Amino acid sequence: MSVSRLQDLTPIGVEQMGALADRLDDPAVLRLENLDTDLRPPASAIEFTRRAIDDDAANSYLPFLGSEALRRAAADLVGGQSAQRYEWETECVITAGGLSGTLNVLLATLEPGDEVLMTDPTYCGFINRVRLAGGVPRFVPLIPSTTGWRLDLEALASIDPKPVRVALLMSPSMPTGAVFSLEEWRALVTFCQAADCWIINSAAMELILFDGRSVIHPASFPGMGDKVITVGSASKEYRMIGWRVGWVVGPARIVADVARVGLANVVSPAGIAMGAVATAIRSADDGLKASVAEWQARRDVLLAELREFSPIPPHGGWSFVFDVSPLGIDGVTAAARLLEGAKIAATAMRHWGTARSANYVRFVFANEPVDRLRGVGVRVATALRTIPT
Repeated sequence: MSVSRLQDLTPIGVEQMGALADRLDDPAVLRLENLDTDLRPPASAIEFTRRAIDDDAANSYLPFLGSEALRRAAADLVGGQSAQRYEWETECVITAGGLSGTLNVLLATLEPGDEVLMTDPTYCGFINRVRLAGGVPRFVPLIPSTTGWRLDLEALASIDPKPVRVALLMSPSMPTGAVFSLEEWRALVTFCQAADCWIINSAAMELILFDGRSVIHPASFPGMGDKVITVGSASKEYRMIGWRVGWVVGPARIVADVARVGLANVVSPAGIAMGAVATAIRSADDGLKASVAEWQARRDVLLAELREFSPIPPHGGWSFVFDVSPLGIDGVTAAARLLEGAKIAATAMRHWGTARSANYVRFVFANEPVDRLRGVGVRVATALRTIPT
């Protein structure tokens, strides 16, 4: 039997579907199951990485809290989005990816039994990390519609703020692509002020916004600069998934504790990678604008292809979900049929929130070009509307 801290940790689903798709070894399979992208990282970052291989200084554990160049770049990046000023030496640490940073922050902020406000649906990996850190997820629903997802403000107002120690929020969100409006951010900030809790702002996709939307950072609201901890990552916006580099930026009093957790955990990310990410952040030609335009084009193709299934449009990010329960099946069944009958690898959303998440299947549109996405609608309809014999 597993130790108690693992009892409530669930499979993500991506690991299972990814393994099944890999074993098929079939180039015709559309890889829509995992948050990968085929768009290249910034050229300057790739070139820096090549040079770093021969740099002996990069072949080191030191400095434990991350390179100065990257800590400066990350502190400036978050400061620019939040209208705050962060001291790189005391208010920024580098982590081995954004999710490592998220777990470190949760371990530094939660006592066992503390509640963590999260949206429903949300990334299963967030839920597992909350539980691993001893927290208890407290879900506020996202409401689907034909125009996108909206936060259930009435449900938020009904939650007792007293037990909530942390709000773990992401905009754009996974898996929905929901982007909080100004009204929704105000409601969330008001709730967090009443709870006197931390906001962990998962900013991995904050610049991947569609249809002219702009970044709204929770630390930019009056009085919130000392209550928001931002966790960023190079994986999505800079398309640097394999570099495994993230950062935590926030008030010095909590960043010091996050650093203590980090020293007892991964210690530091790859030395070869950190300078490359600093270069990407500072680059005037990071390729993000063109990448967002391409991802939006792919989103639009898939939404058009799947219109009969009423997919909920994402306002940002790399993915969206659609509800298969009107077909009389759940997400796990739908994902199996899609792989077998349509050569589409997609992830069932079971465990990605409350019980209703079992109704959804996620499509990631960041990893397949438009020409391969055309015709998906027919393939999906054939697979999901055919009753197996």
